[in-house]
Amino acid sequence: MSLRDSVVLELRVALSRTAQPVWVRILKWAIIISAVVYFWHAPHFWWWVAGVVALAASLHLLWRTKTKRWTQPWCGWNDLAATRPVVRRDERA
Repeated sequence: MSLRDSVVLELRVALSRTAQPVWVRILKWAIIISAVVYFWHAPHFWWWVAGVVALAASLHLLWRTKTKRWTQPWCGWNDLAATRPVVRRDERA
């Protein structure tokens, strides 16, 4: 799999509308924005941001490994349709 194919697959999974319910997305962004507003003037704000990004990347890589590059369900995640390429009508044989 080429780098471009890997990036397309990652974006397809990340932007899938069926991977998370709408209420989870809203709650997630509400928590992120609230935390940024609350901790903005903290002396170690950027260290916290770096730590959260590192934790998120670690969790992403763990999940990606356990699902064998998003091709097998693991721990309740079963949206395998997000990883399948979209076939447009003009590309069908």
